[in-house]
Amino acid sequence: MGSQRDDGSVVGGRPETRWCAVTGARGFMARHLVAALLRSGEWRVRVTDLAPAIVLGPGENEALLGDALRDGRAVYASVDICNLHQVTKAFEGVDVVFHTAAADPGKNNFILHYKVNVEGTKNVIDACKTCKVKRLIHTSSSVVVFDGVHGLFNANESLPYPDKFPDAYAQTKAEAEKLVMKANGIDGLLTCCIRPGSIFGPGDIFLPTLDRYGRTHFIVGNGKNCDDFVYVENVVHGHICANRTLSTMEGAKKSGGKAYFITNMEPMNMWDFIYMVQEELGYKRPFKIRIPLLIIKPVSYLVEWGYKVLYRYGIHQPQVLTPARVKYTTLNRTFSCNRAIEELGYKPTVPIMDGLKTTVESYIRLKNKVFLTER
Repeated sequence: MGSQRDDGSVVGGRPETRWCAVTGARGFMARHLVAALLRSGEWRVRVTDLAPAIVLGPGENEALLGDALRDGRAVYASVDICNLHQVTKAFEGVDVVFHTAAADPGKNNFILHYKVNVEGTKNVIDACKTCKVKRLIHTSSSVVVFDGVHGLFNANESLPYPDKFPDAYAQTKAEAEKLVMKANGIDGLLTCCIRPGSIFGPGDIFLPTLDRYGRTHFIVGNGKNCDDFVYVENVVHGHICANRTLSTMEGAKKSGGKAYFITNMEPMNMWDFIYMVQEELGYKRPFKIRIPLLIIKPVSYLVEWGYKVLYRYGIHQPQVLTPARVKYTTLNRTFSCNRAIEELGYKPTVPIMDGLKTTVESYIRLKNKVFLTER
């Protein structure tokens, strides 16, 4: 049998399967990451999430996970990342941790986001050190450099964190990223942060929302802002590239403690992309409604103020019509992947239109299956 490499492969022999852990593993992107790790045949996966037990739904990835849970290639662990003891127990015997768990970005609650995104990430780092985990790949976000005032066009990793953030999610994700990068090289732990653009793909909440309002195409502001949408499998690929890079001495020196933007490298007008999705869903020529910023901005602040005054009476926190959401949907936000290409060997594996068609087809299949089940 051949010699063993740090990444788990064997020179001149069969690869050895090692354990990795994925936090927040029942989230949208994380489900695809777990499936990719299982398909590779290189990893046994410790699937960790908040729920006391795992409940599998329909879908190809869920079937793959179900098989892996039955034959031992995957195990589920109920873990609250705010509980250091639970996290440490889940990381025992693990070589690599993919940290994807985060608070819901739609809920602008600073206390919640700080507890999960910052304190939870600190627990993950501490548990990695205790359990002698070799590599920590952290799912950050492109929003960590967005101030909600200035648009970003082809921004790269030299852009500093802003002094002020548009919401609690962006602020706490930036704080978490700083912790992860600072932890690199301490107690033998290597770290890397992945900053995806706007993720879409099978299982996202983007399509059901557009389907619900498919006959009407809302455009907020002048409709000229661009975004960097990224297909979920490309985000997964970025995580795997980061882990592969850190597993070599040269890659560890080059990429350890760094952050990388990951996109499809196909920036486009945000509203054109939404229009394409609606057309793929079958809503040909949806009715367009333009809402000027002069109208929507004051309304969003009024809605936010109303929640702060009336939340004690059971009013739900707004998640769509908020000042932060208006900023995200009316300013340019595009990013350069040059560093990821040069240092991680990243290249999108699925073009944006192929990803869009796959996403819509998956959504329609699932929608029809649910419809037939309920009849």
